[in-house]
Amino acid sequence: MAELWLGTSGWTYASWRGRFYPETLPSRDYLTFYAREFPTTEINYSFYHLPKPQTFVKWSQQVPPAFLFAVKASRFITHIKQLREVEEPWQTFVHNAAALGSHLGPILLQFPPSLKCDIPRLQAFLEMAGKAHPQPLRLACEFRHESWFAENVYRILERHNVALCIADSPKYPRRDLLTADFAYIRFHGRTALFASRYTKEELRREAQAIRRYLKDGHDVFVYFNNDAMGYAVENARMLRALLSRHVSLH
Repeated sequence: MAELWLGTSGWTYASWRGRFYPETLPSRDYLTFYAREFPTTEINYSFYHLPKPQTFVKWSQQVPPAFLFAVKASRFITHIKQLREVEEPWQTFVHNAAALGSHLGPILLQFPPSLKCDIPRLQAFLEMAGKAHPQPLRLACEFRHESWFAENVYRILERHNVALCIADSPKYPRRDLLTADFAYIRFHGRTALFASRYTKEELRREAQAIRRYLKDGHDVFVYFNNDAMGYAVENARMLRALLSRHVSLH
C-alpha cells in the first residue's frame, strides 16, 4: 500500500515559538516535540552546511522508529559546481546522510534558476549518483529554470526513478508530473515566497491530486516550506485533516 509522508521543511524557527512550540520548551527539544505530531521533515540545513555523521545520528535518536528525514543536497553540488566534477562531494554527502540509517528518506536536489537544461550533465550525474550507496536512493530534482520541463528530461528521470519535484510557489515553474515510483511535493507559499498561508480551498485541490497519486500506488512526500509565522505547521495540519478521511496517515 502506498504511504503518505507529510511534514514541514525544517523544524527550528524562532517564529514557531508560542505558535507551535511551547514558550518554555528548550530548542534542543524541538525535534522530539515536532516528531510527536509529524512523521517526516525536510532538512534544509544540509543545503548550507554539511552536517557530520554524528549530527545525523543525534537527530535519528530523537525521533520515533518510523520517522523519515528528507535531506536537501549541498548547494556546493547544485549551485557552485552545478553537477560538474562532484563525485567526491556527492559521496561525502551521501556517506554522512546515511548515518540516519533507516530514517533516511529522499534526497532533494534543488537547482538554481540560473541553471539551464543540460541533458549530458544531468545524465552523467544521475548515473554516478546511483552508485554512491549500496541501497537504492530516492532522489528528487527541483528545477527552477523553464528549460528543464521537457520530455527528454522526463525520460531521463523515469529511467533513473528520480522524482520531478512538484514545487508550488509564486516565482518558479511548476509541473504536476510523476517520473518515479514516488511523488515529492513542496509548498513554498502561493502568493508570497516562504511567507504566505494556503487557503483550505487551495489545499482541497492539492489533496485531490495526492489521493490520486496514492491510489495509483505512489508513495507521496509533502513538505510545507512557508515557514514564516508558523504557516507551514498550520497548512500541514490543514492538509492532513483534508486527507485523513480518505488515506492512511503515518
